[in-house]
Amino acid sequence: MDAELEQGDKVMRLRYAGICRLCGLALAVKQEAVYERASKTVRCVQCAAEPVESRPDVAGGSARREYERRKQAREDRIRTKHPKLGGLILALSDDPQSTRAWEQGAIGEELLAARMKDLPETTQVLHDRRIPGTRANIDHIIVAPSGVWVVDAKRYKGRPALQVDGGIFRPRVESLRVAGRDKTKLVAGVQTQVERVATAVNDPTVPVTGALCFIDADWPLIGGSFIVNGVHVLWPRLLVKRLTTATETDVDVDSVATRLAGAFPRAA
Repeated sequence: MDAELEQGDKVMRLRYAGICRLCGLALAVKQEAVYERASKTVRCVQCAAEPVESRPDVAGGSARREYERRKQAREDRIRTKHPKLGGLILALSDDPQSTRAWEQGAIGEELLAARMKDLPETTQVLHDRRIPGTRANIDHIIVAPSGVWVVDAKRYKGRPALQVDGGIFRPRVESLRVAGRDKTKLVAGVQTQVERVATAVNDPTVPVTGALCFIDADWPLIGGSFIVNGVHVLWPRLLVKRLTTATETDVDVDSVATRLAGAFPRAA
C-alpha cells in the first residue's frame, strides 16, 4: 500500500471475517486488511491504497451498503436452505421492512444531496459522516457563511406536525408527529448530533443548527415548516432557500469544514 495510514490504523491479518466499510467487500479470516482502531472497523487493502479523504463524499453510501448486505444475506440463507426452490421463493417474496428501511434511507439522502447542488459555491457540504466511537452517522453537515447546519434526511409518508401539550399550569412539551405517530425520538437524535458538531467546531460565534428534512412527505401548500425543541422540520427546497438567503456572518467556511471533516470521517 502506497497511502500513509491514519494514526491508530494497523495493517494486519484478520482474526475474524469482516466487511470493508468503504466498498462492502467481504474479508475472510487471515486476509490482510487495515484495522481502524478509532472506529473498530476494517477496510480492504485496495481501499487502503487510496487516501480516504481523497474520495468524493457519497450521500447515503453507508445506508445503501447496509441494505445490500442485508439483502444478500437473506438471499444466501434462502438459497442455502432451499437449493431448488430458493429462486422462486425470492421472486415471490419481498425483503423484510427492516431491510427496505435501509434502502429508503439511502434514497432519501441521495435525493436531498441532489437538491443541495443548488447551494451557492460559498457553501461546503459533508455527506454521510461517521460519529467516532459510535455506530451512528450524520447524513449531511452543511457549512455556510451564516453557520453550520446538521441535517438528518427522512423519507416518510404522511404529514409532519408539531404537537404542543401543557401550557399555563403545566410545563410546555413539544413533540413531533408524522401521520399521527409520535416521532419525537428523531428530534432527540438530531439534538445529539448538533451537540457533537458544536463541540467539534469549538467556536461559540459559529451557530450550529439542527434540521429534520422530510422528503416525499405530505406538506401543505402554504406554511408547514416548524421548529420542535430547537430542531427545524422542513423540506429540501425550503432548506436550500433558507441557507441561500440567510444573513452571512464571519464564518470561515473552509476552516470550519476542514475541522469537521477531520472530526467526522466518511462513513462510506
